Amino acid sequence: MSKASGTVIIRIVATEKALGLIEKENTLTFIVQRNAKKHEVKRAIEELFNVKVERVRTLITPKGFKKAYVKLSPEYKASEVATKLGII
Repeated sequence: MSKASGTVIIRIVATEKALGLIEKENTLTFIVQRNAKKHEVKRAIEELFNVKVERVRTLITPKGFKKAYVKLSPEYKASEVATKLGII
């Protein structure tokens, strides 16, 4: 099943840890739909921000949200995407 990009991603996370991951690991952090699969998150990020995703890691937070750590390919900078989104 394919989901539209806008329905998979809920919001970006702008915590101190998330900002550190942007700089150190070229990784963006998002809250996504709980039922979203990794490949759906990858496709949504690639379509929304016109970047290439290297890897997606997910976890369920203690509050029940699904958090996705999206590592971008080396030729793309997470800091540029974060700047466009206004979190840096």
